[in-house]
Amino acid sequence: MQSLVASEVESGVILPRSDDEVATNIRSYFVAHVGEEIIGYVALHIHSVRLAEIRSLVVKEGWRGKGVGGQLVQMALEEGRALGVQEVLALTYTKPFFQRLGFEEIQKSAIPEHKIWQDCIRCKHFPVCNEVAMMRRL
Repeated sequence: MQSLVASEVESGVILPRSDDEVATNIRSYFVAHVGEEIIGYVALHIHSVRLAEIRSLVVKEGWRGKGVGGQLVQMALEEGRALGVQEVLALTYTKPFFQRLGFEEIQKSAIPEHKIWQDCIRCKHFPVCNEVAMMRRL
């Protein structure tokens, strides 16, 4: 999983996660694979009873644009719905992708439960960031 996301972490598109952090949160991940090869994954991080966040969405080069990312996000949304989550947040550089999945842009200042910002200080673009905050109600 770490090798798949390495270039995205290097470019600052995805936050770095240690092996220990991935292992601790492994149940939060949804994985797409072809045979033994992992071609993508996403995490659904639960912040509170009402709010979850899409994190670490990555699809391997060569598989992008084929619906893999959308399927991964849909699996995460279904899990959130099953858990009774009311809203799902995504911080992204790919606004059109999330719009197609029913997310709407919100102001970053409107992000509920400010504990989410704890991750931002780990980002190489902090404090000047052009990520877009997107929200979807379930």
